[in-house]
Amino acid sequence: MFLVGIGPGSVQDRTPRAAEAISSCDVIVGYDPYVEAVRDLLTTQKVMTSGMMKETERCRAAINEALSGKKVCLISSGDAGVYGMAGLAMEMAAADNDTVDMEVVPGVTAANSAAALMGAPLMLDSATISLSDLLVPWEMIVKRLEAVAAADLVVSLYNPRSKRRVLQLEEATRIMLQYRPGTTPVGIATAVGTEDQFLVLTDLDHLLEQEVGMRSIVIIGNSTTCLLGGRMVTPRGYYR
Repeated sequence: MFLVGIGPGSVQDRTPRAAEAISSCDVIVGYDPYVEAVRDLLTTQKVMTSGMMKETERCRAAINEALSGKKVCLISSGDAGVYGMAGLAMEMAAADNDTVDMEVVPGVTAANSAAALMGAPLMLDSATISLSDLLVPWEMIVKRLEAVAAADLVVSLYNPRSKRRVLQLEEATRIMLQYRPGTTPVGIATAVGTEDQFLVLTDLDHLLEQEVGMRSIVIIGNSTTCLLGGRMVTPRGYYR
């Protein structure tokens, strides 16, 4: 059973290893839009899809197909081990004492793809935090944001805002402004790897004025991050 990260969505950012795994499988299991993103690789494979909030059902379906002897791909966007399905599949198999050979096929993460569009903001130590409080209590997310802000880490924010969750990004911005000046560079990359892709470079003072949604990745720089020739760069220290 392959746990495959398909990257941000474009064919160009999908790894050859991911493509090979998908092409070689009997069954493909995934969230509808992610399966659509690999439609070019589908021939005779059985395809099993479902919508949002059906993660456990998809994992169970994939494990059952693998237990029946099928070669299965359970796909995630980005990397399967970064906010993806790899961990859940392993947890469920262990809980049910299912013996399934699993191989994680890494993918290009949304944060890395967004950073590449912005310039080179992740050159130094950084952290990744999801602002979704569906699975992690908001109090814990706040604790992590405060620690990251105090440690002067560049931070990539996943799930920064949705139609129902509009206050989390405001709170995250307020926390960052306690430790960093309002001129700190911020990049917002939305729908990376798709035809709808767009990029905004701004700063902490103006972050909340920008269009940010569930398909956005927000990267907030540290105290040394700067704009060079229209690119967001965090110097590592090679050049002095």
